[in-house]
Amino acid sequence: MSNQITCIIVDDEPTARDIITDHLSKIDRIKIVATCGNALEAFNAINTQKVDLIFLDINMPEISGISFAKSINTNIKVIFTTAYREYAIEGFDLHAVDYLLKPISFERLLNAISNYFKVYHHSKVTETKELHTSNFIFVRSDRRMKKIEFSEIIYLESYSDYIKIHSKSETIVTRETISAIESKLPQRLFMRTHRSYIIAISKIDSFSNEEIVVQNTSIPISRNYKAEVLKRLESM
Repeated sequence: MSNQITCIIVDDEPTARDIITDHLSKIDRIKIVATCGNALEAFNAINTQKVDLIFLDINMPEISGISFAKSINTNIKVIFTTAYREYAIEGFDLHAVDYLLKPISFERLLNAISNYFKVYHHSKVTETKELHTSNFIFVRSDRRMKKIEFSEIIYLESYSDYIKIHSKSETIVTRETISAIESKLPQRLFMRTHRSYIIAISKIDSFSNEEIVVQNTSIPISRNYKAEVLKRLESM
């Protein structure tokens, strides 16, 4: 494939690497040449092969992502990934392409890749064909994988090590973290309002500064999510 972009993923968390790998597999013109658990592995990767772009976690042991980014050739572009909002300013000071807050949704990552292509390749990125028809997810429930249409979901509720997915017809229980589920949901259709809740935007009946009502159920808006949630709601 012409104009293919080579990239590496650097994160000390295997689940985080797997999520980014899965997202990138759905995007044309992206080739993953290495996945690395720390900065030392990443040094070896960029010294032994051509690398255009790095998905780089900031908070890593021994050598942080910030320190690593400062040490590499500026021709290699960086998209920072982290669970900590406070690192964003320092990341952008290093002229990063983008800064992705975990859990990383596919739509948010696709937007970051699009920015990279626009700025450095003056072209557009395209999704693979399958994504245009994907309107559901599979979750494990009762020892089988169950298909759930996005349009059926009302809200998701987290209980430590399992989640209740409330749909129009039933409530499905799955042993998965809410962050892992969030990364699989399209950002345009769903919104995190609290560490324990994700809502379907189309199911909103009303909202205030403290809560959102979806299908006659009150969902809290926590302090950590309030500014982002209200900004998005008020722009609709």
